[in-house]
Amino acid sequence: MTIDEMQELRKQLGYSYEMVAQVSGVPLGTVQKVLLRITKSPRRDTIKALEEVFKPMYSSMVKETSAYNVSVPQDEFTVDDYLALPEEERMELIDGAIYDLGAPTDKHQIIRDEIFAGFRAYIRKKKGKCVTITSPIDVQLDCDNRTMVQPDVVIVCDRNKFQKGRIFGAPDLVVEVLSNSTKKKDIFIKGNKYWNAGVKEYWLVDPMKKVVHVYEYEKEDFQTIYTFEDKVPVGIWNNECEVDFAEIYEYISFLAY
Repeated sequence: MTIDEMQELRKQLGYSYEMVAQVSGVPLGTVQKVLLRITKSPRRDTIKALEEVFKPMYSSMVKETSAYNVSVPQDEFTVDDYLALPEEERMELIDGAIYDLGAPTDKHQIIRDEIFAGFRAYIRKKKGKCVTITSPIDVQLDCDNRTMVQPDVVIVCDRNKFQKGRIFGAPDLVVEVLSNSTKKKDIFIKGNKYWNAGVKEYWLVDPMKKVVHVYEYEKEDFQTIYTFEDKVPVGIWNNECEVDFAEIYEYISFLAY
């Protein structure tokens, strides 16, 4: 029995992850990671214990139709699956696929926090209604059941988008600080998602190359590349706010790697 078959049977039978854990004796977190394919190489004894839960139903189903293909493609997970993950796991759900975010580095976090501090200082100075917030914060980007992302920094100027502990809809501005583990996803997959969802401005900060790619999607010439020697203006605020990356780079220069 494959993992996809077990996941499909769990849904058909209406079993919660807690029920599977209780019946199988496998810890809840392990059950979730295995059935959601977060654990790439589960232990044999774990798979056997999970199979015992579903074996009776699986056997009868196979007898009913040999042509029945029980399979859950990896792009068919939902927000409910995402919310069932252990809280300590850093994951994202994009178009039904779950991605492991991994642990960020100290350099990543310092850059993120300095950008956030620049945004927050401007909002407070102007007594503005926009809100800036850092990860972890769930953003239900498409207002559907198949995508939930956690950008590094966002600016949201419509406070009605804060619903049930998450952001419902597209932020006005999104910042992603690139790391080796998330680089391709942030550039290709999430960049396209943000554009189509209605994000007005997207910053891709690359600490390795010391550049900032700014995409102002509402402009005809929407891409501008800055270096870590520049002050990067915030387009959604008519360039009145600037983030000084030379200052940030000097601040993190003690991190030699």
